[in-house]
Amino acid sequence: MTMKLRLMAATAGTMLAGTAAIAGPEIVDGPGVNPACFTPWDDTTTHLQWEAREGPFRVAVVNGFVGNTWRIQMIKTAKAFAEDPTIADQISEFKVVSTGTDAPAQLGAIEDFINQGFDAIITIAVSPDGFDRVIRLADRNDVVLVPFDNVLDTDQVMQVNEDQLAMGRAYATHVLAEMGKTSGKVLEVRGLAGNSVDRDRSIGINTVLDESGGEWERISVVGNWDDGTAQKVVADAIAVHGEFDAILAQGGTTGVVRAMLDAGHPMVPVSGEAENGFRKLMAEHADDGLRGISIGQSPGLVAIAMKAAISALEGNPMPQLISVPLPMATYDELEDGKNFWTELPDNFFTVNEFPACDVNISGPAIMAQDEADQN
Repeated sequence: MTMKLRLMAATAGTMLAGTAAIAGPEIVDGPGVNPACFTPWDDTTTHLQWEAREGPFRVAVVNGFVGNTWRIQMIKTAKAFAEDPTIADQISEFKVVSTGTDAPAQLGAIEDFINQGFDAIITIAVSPDGFDRVIRLADRNDVVLVPFDNVLDTDQVMQVNEDQLAMGRAYATHVLAEMGKTSGKVLEVRGLAGNSVDRDRSIGINTVLDESGGEWERISVVGNWDDGTAQKVVADAIAVHGEFDAILAQGGTTGVVRAMLDAGHPMVPVSGEAENGFRKLMAEHADDGLRGISIGQSPGLVAIAMKAAISALEGNPMPQLISVPLPMATYDELEDGKNFWTELPDNFFTVNEFPACDVNISGPAIMAQDEADQN
């Protein structure tokens, strides 16, 4: 290579480096737009701001694994929300792909949408790391990349999740209030071992028990957030330990209550996820003592992520890490056709209403969609 060509290449490289350095979002002072919906995770959360552009926008969802009910419903929810009148006119093109559990495949799909000129890409990350290259590529192309649910170990992108520690605390706070006791025997039904969500919810539950000052005999079983598994381990726990004063479940809650019914266990306060079956059973047995609380890690998070991405594209300051308000319903707040549905399957996740974000996607609208790729 001649000296002239070397100098030209060096100059071009410097220009590209400079472009990369100034591309992407700028760190700005808060507060951001609509903090009731886009709530900063904590007081240390920074705010990001992209250059405003005119819509409508091209938006893609890049999912990973699609083999369980939650992920299938998430894809259906994304499609339903993209057609919702509150946002449809802001989206010119909407694509959905599921790439499986292979991280390179997901990264490749994200890179492909960036290269196609999409404005925003929503993703559930297969892995919490390894995204540095696509983050830099997104920044160079001013693409808003928004991981949600399974988020990344980075502060370089805007992310959306629910506060799992607060969820565990809410579970225990409600159950203790409904028990009306200062001591007793409680059963904790945990999720997948080694998962940060399970860990944080359990910490929240047990912190509230500790703070109550009561004397609690605590039995813990692993239900894997699965109805069948939870039903079996709760049945075994009842057989071995007898009756419980309350059950603090993280998920698989329909199975938890079925185990109680099968064993003739008295109805007691139960915490759990937002499964339609659990809410049906709560509505049916509340007067018998099933005075529970249902809080969801909602598949509807995808709608909040989509809404956050569009807000960022419009140039609004956004928290780097958004804490979505916990969507919950207690036994005395249940209403058929509003926050549970007798005609929908038990494994349908009911929580798709976020009033602070003006997001309310009906169960029938979600179930009318399919989980197939849309590309």
